[in-house]
Amino acid sequence: MSERVLEVLDAGRVPYREALEWQRSVAQARIGAQLDHDVLLLLEHPAVVTVGRTAQPRHLLDTAGIEVVEVERGGDVTYHGPGQLVGYPILDLRRYRPDLHWYLRALEQTLIEALARLGIPAQPRAGYTGVWVRGRKIASIGVHVKQWVTWHGFALNVSTDLAQFDRIIACGIPGVEMTSVEREGGRGKGEGAVWEQATAAVIAGFEQVFGVTATAGELASPR
Repeated sequence: MSERVLEVLDAGRVPYREALEWQRSVAQARIGAQLDHDVLLLLEHPAVVTVGRTAQPRHLLDTAGIEVVEVERGGDVTYHGPGQLVGYPILDLRRYRPDLHWYLRALEQTLIEALARLGIPAQPRAGYTGVWVRGRKIASIGVHVKQWVTWHGFALNVSTDLAQFDRIIACGIPGVEMTSVEREGGRGKGEGAVWEQATAAVIAGFEQVFGVTATAGELASPR
């Protein structure tokens, strides 16, 4: 068993701003050593568009009737909504490798391993951050790091309404085609719905790539 423990909180559906304050508070506790282990928040959001530090206003095409939130993560614009598994790893990279580029590649590999467990062959794409399946983007990644502690993270489309991505130029990539686990026919070998299988696969991917032991979390949510 790894000596590195990853506390996983499967929080269900949480409004974006609420989850943002939650992960910021957990990250600050990790930075200040009030928390002695790493945490992975897994959840989904009501429909929202988020705008990263390098986003261009022209990449917002149709924001009528949807909340838009500017955040400190890297990357451009993306959509979050029901059916999308969002993960916020709050990790002290000094326990792994204090290297942001390594961390981004490790997150990609975690999701690639998870998708393999669902029967989907995925890969990175040269020059871009994220995970792709046969030229279509299935997962987006955008992170923030302070004193080598991470927050923000990844969004894996499981059963997402892909038409919602028409509101934006997703990740600032003109002509990008988004896809999902459901669209790609992903299915694990175990029992349970695709969402539960995807969640389990992501946790297993973290254990494999980061060399951690995942445990069910007990930290209180902000609600």
